[in-house]
Amino acid sequence: MVKTTVKQKVKAEPKKSKTKAKSTLRPSNKSLLIVESPTKVKTLKKFIGRDFVVMASVGHLKDLPKSKLGVDVENNFAPEYITIRGKGKILSDLKKEAKKANDIYLAPDPDREGEAIAYHIGNEVAKHTTGKIYRVMFNEITKSAVKEAIKNPTEVNINRFYAQQARRILDRLVGYKISPMLWKKVQPGLSAGRVQSVALRIVCDRENDIKAFKSEEYWTITLDLEGEIKPKFQSKLFKIDGNKPEIADQAVADNIVKNLNNSDFVLDDLIKKERKRNPVAPFITSTLQQEASRKLNFSPKKTMMIAQRLYEGLPAGSRGTVGLITYMRTDSTKFSIEATDAIRDYIVSSYGDKFCPKEPNVYKSKKSAQEAHEAIRPTDVSIVPSEIKEYLEKDMFRLYELIWSRSVSCQMVPAILDTTTFDIKAGQYLFRSNGSIVKFSGFMQVYVESGDDEAAEKSVKQGDKILPALTKGEKLKLLSIDPEQHFTQPPPRFSEAMLVKKLEEEGVGRPSTYAAIISVIKDRAYVESEERRLAPTKLGYLVSDLLLEQFPKFMTTKFT
Repeated sequence: MVKTTVKQKVKAEPKKSKTKAKSTLRPSNKSLLIVESPTKVKTLKKFIGRDFVVMASVGHLKDLPKSKLGVDVENNFAPEYITIRGKGKILSDLKKEAKKANDIYLAPDPDREGEAIAYHIGNEVAKHTTGKIYRVMFNEITKSAVKEAIKNPTEVNINRFYAQQARRILDRLVGYKISPMLWKKVQPGLSAGRVQSVALRIVCDRENDIKAFKSEEYWTITLDLEGEIKPKFQSKLFKIDGNKPEIADQAVADNIVKNLNNSDFVLDDLIKKERKRNPVAPFITSTLQQEASRKLNFSPKKTMMIAQRLYEGLPAGSRGTVGLITYMRTDSTKFSIEATDAIRDYIVSSYGDKFCPKEPNVYKSKKSAQEAHEAIRPTDVSIVPSEIKEYLEKDMFRLYELIWSRSVSCQMVPAILDTTTFDIKAGQYLFRSNGSIVKFSGFMQVYVESGDDEAAEKSVKQGDKILPALTKGEKLKLLSIDPEQHFTQPPPRFSEAMLVKKLEEEGVGRPSTYAAIISVIKDRAYVESEERRLAPTKLGYLVSDLLLEQFPKFMTTKFT
């Protein structure tokens, strides 16, 4: 088994154990399980308290010093790690408990940062124990998942640790070398970063596009019509002489209105189709942040803080303290076979066979996805949101309900809509009306995805209007003509949800860092929120322009 004794400045491979990574607890002593968060301790003690002492590191214990570079550039960029200020007592307590422990299980979060925390703790406690040191990871904090992880421990993943270390060193080199230039030329206390500065540039570039945009006038024409069967309905000008209408000013619009007042209106074509609407993939980190922003008005930072609490465990009535969701930092859209089967069984028992497809729905992840974990889902689909609402704070309930609903809906059948299209002729003018009704709700019985703005969300929820049951060739009565002036709109400022999506598309940062990136540029007063949209401040513009001028390669999305 790994007994981690790597010197801090040297990237040495840990020694390989000749024993298998299989633990057997000796009843005479307790083993030590170390997690990141104190919140997890209470939940885990309930599951394994008889055999384990459970302690928390409260995040990282080791990091590069703040007072100097902390990277030996001349010695293969070796990092110099020190104990973080204020963490000395925690480390001392861990060492003290390690001396008494049978074996030690390192259980920080199952990601790069967690691997680094496990690595550094392993190095420190290895000097104070004769027992074995194991690495355990659980995607969900449930009794079965925790016990399974302890039964099948592994080693610290040295390559994952090196990946975290490389990013930390690069962040330090970039920040330490560039930030002083900002202090000198702008003001003290400013910061630049490998990822945050590129995110700021994206916001500034969008603002430049908005300022450079030249609005153009255009007009639309809408009719109110009525057939033999009510109700009345609206139809928009779709083509003129077979071409897309281009109505540049009021004079052109008035001429069309004049012609229409002397025209007959005939239902030239009527098309009815059955259309399927498929459910969307379960949440990954980025889509959870986007949807929570749109539906719940949560910032990415708030979403991740609440998701962390739901993951670590919360009181759930007679169930006690329960980890309600799986690990929330993930880029995979896949569920485990067991979770999929449980959700499908729930759908059949709660909604009926017709709502559950014959085979499970499968969703593709992005090419860049690491897929180290499942998609975000409830740990137990039978814990219905309404049943635990009274035990959760309002925002925790709302986020759990969002995750639960999306997870269930993604394994349901498509919705079926009956769509109708009217094409109405009036001389050289062709008008079009679209309508739809939900014939079978399918997954929409549980969940409907939002759009990127309020108008899109309203459209998604309501669908098109229902059209009357008219007959092809029928003459229609003109009730009114509504010419309306419009102006082309500049691209919108990024909402936090839209910026997360853009960062993901450009490959800037990782799912685990999106919330932190946005928080940093807001906290530094580089950007500010105006009506839920991000706008660069004068300081943000100044910093971004200066970095672009001095370090152009550093400010590209490819650099990150």
